[in-house]
Amino acid sequence: MNNQQLTTEKRNSETMNLDELTVEEILTIMNRQDEHVVQGVAKVLPTLEKIIEKIVDNILNGGRIFYVGAGSSGRLAMMDASECPPTFMTDPNLVQTIMAGGNSAFFQAVENAEDDAEAGQRDIAEKAITKWDTVIGITASGTTPYTIGAVKYARLNGAFTVSLTSNKDSKISQYTDQAIEVDVGPEILTGSTRLKAATSHKMILNMISTATMVKLGKVYENLMVDVNASNNKLVERAKRIVMMATNCSYEQAEQVLNTTNLAVKPAIVMLKTNADFETVQTILSEVNGNTKRAIAKLNL
Repeated sequence: MNNQQLTTEKRNSETMNLDELTVEEILTIMNRQDEHVVQGVAKVLPTLEKIIEKIVDNILNGGRIFYVGAGSSGRLAMMDASECPPTFMTDPNLVQTIMAGGNSAFFQAVENAEDDAEAGQRDIAEKAITKWDTVIGITASGTTPYTIGAVKYARLNGAFTVSLTSNKDSKISQYTDQAIEVDVGPEILTGSTRLKAATSHKMILNMISTATMVKLGKVYENLMVDVNASNNKLVERAKRIVMMATNCSYEQAEQVLNTTNLAVKPAIVMLKTNADFETVQTILSEVNGNTKRAIAKLNL
């Protein structure tokens, strides 16, 4: 498939007069076009389900997640990966981003870096990939050599590999175990995949990281019980979470969090079971950090 045949490179018939529209008209058509994003993502949910279940199993066996991308794709990946430690108190090594052109490319474009397939191989090789790791190659076109090089190497070395693209039957998907190909139609600005394609990929990355962390026991009900209370705002959020989960007072939440060194999950279990901190820590370890299972076990 040449680039002219790629959906992401086609002209959008509804925006041929984009340069003649008023600001209101531009905003209206952008908003209307974004409806295709939700529809496109909905169609790949069954594939996403299988992928997330595999990722969870891999992580339980000591695996990691690597997002690989160039340009906008890499920047989207970094946004998602960087939010995992504060939101879910994960080790920074659990969800990582590998960016074409290195870390400096997050801030300033290094456009030719995406054409270097060997660099993609080298960069992923440095991570000492194992069979329990998941490598997700993100490329709107599905043709980025850097990203293809990375997933090819990862798959050859036993990792679980996934492609995330915006074109059907994309090139990169030939080299991965699973393919997420979300069709959102041509961009309103021809070829500008930072628009609908990137929005769909952000939504999917949100789903991958959030659903994975839920299944890993980092959520109680719909509360972030592994939030890292590393600043004043997050300390207050931790107190609110404990209050919402247990119906305790602000003062009780503050007191128990002082006992747990601001760890929300054991604080909730302590208040729900009247068990001491050491006992709760032991039980949480036995149930892989699952709050509901820990409460149930202590209340037997």
